[in-house]
Amino acid sequence: MKISDIMTRDVQTVAPDDTIRRAAQMMDELNVGALPVCDGGRLVGVVTDRDITVRATSAGIAPDQCRVSEVMTDDPRTCYEDDPVMEVTRLMSGQQIRRVPVLDRDDRLVGIVSLGDLATDAKNTQSVEDTLERISEPSRPDRDGAQD
Repeated sequence: MKISDIMTRDVQTVAPDDTIRRAAQMMDELNVGALPVCDGGRLVGVVTDRDITVRATSAGIAPDQCRVSEVMTDDPRTCYEDDPVMEVTRLMSGQQIRRVPVLDRDDRLVGIVSLGDLATDAKNTQSVEDTLERISEPSRPDRDGAQD
């Protein structure tokens, strides 16, 4: 089975120059926690609700004064639409990520695959459980001074 068989298509995106307020509004309207960031049709990053909270809100940056490019994760992990589901599941598990942008072979965004997409495919039940367990493992703080 290929990722194209289970991925979510017609994904809404934001631009790097959009404000984080606009990104947060879109997340609210779409009931999602992450949006691909595209510039001229090319994926340049991913912005999550956590990126906005940790990188902007906690620093006291006004949402209308902060651009998506300032808080997004650039160079996100991606997969191709013809990649096998099990390969992408291993990527998600190994990198502890819940969503992966899906590209075509011209490197254009064509969708996104999430744990939810994997979970809707009954044949992947054990794989999804294993992936969720690995993704949910506690990770070490990424900066000094963080408390355990």
